[in-house]
Amino acid sequence: MRIATETTGPQPVHRVLVVDDDARVRTVVVWQLEADGFLVSEAPDGQTALDTIVRQRPDLIVLDLSLPGVGGLDVLRRVRAGETGEAALPVIVLSGRSGETDRIVGLDLGADDYLVKPFSPGELAARVRSVLRRAVPASKKTPRETTTVVTGVRVDPVSREATVDGQLVELTAREFDLLAFLSTHPRQVFTRAQLLRQVWVSSSGWQSEATVTEHVHRLRHKLGGASTPVRTVRGVGYRWEPS
Repeated sequence: MRIATETTGPQPVHRVLVVDDDARVRTVVVWQLEADGFLVSEAPDGQTALDTIVRQRPDLIVLDLSLPGVGGLDVLRRVRAGETGEAALPVIVLSGRSGETDRIVGLDLGADDYLVKPFSPGELAARVRSVLRRAVPASKKTPRETTTVVTGVRVDPVSREATVDGQLVELTAREFDLLAFLSTHPRQVFTRAQLLRQVWVSSSGWQSEATVTEHVHRLRHKLGGASTPVRTVRGVGYRWEPS
């Protein structure tokens, strides 16, 4: 799914919450994001982050996984459980190179993106922009995409909502992007690498194809398991099967 990037008016100012116990990392990230026009808040630990989310309602969280007290994974888990308000709040996680297990768990919990430390502040800012573009509210979307309805699953790109048998399904921004892309290309098989390029807009190799696998697994589970139209083509990739 491709979203038009042309704009006709002033762009909204997005608020980003940066959560990291390393003051030096926060300083660099805040400097970069503010230079890019974002409003930025900081939190040095998990509990402060949770309080700030409830109080300020940021548009996106940059979340370090190694935090004192309430850990990063616990923060992500509580956000996705809806304890802080909007369960689909976009989250980009940061992790050390030795934290592969935590990164996998973070993706399984619904992180929209991740970066491994040390990282380029410019790349992080680009990831923030990319995730926010995908999470723009329906009122700011271009209503030119058609709604897909098949086997009890309804996908509406304008409202960015998916339902199963009339029941709303809570999806992260990236999960919805994946669902919308597959549903608008029925019966077409996509490899994991192709989905990284089309949905994550990534081909640089910094992101593993396991990211796609984890998101498809979560998406199938939320849509009803083996009966969902998201099908695995063994040894190749995934497709949307409308029949």
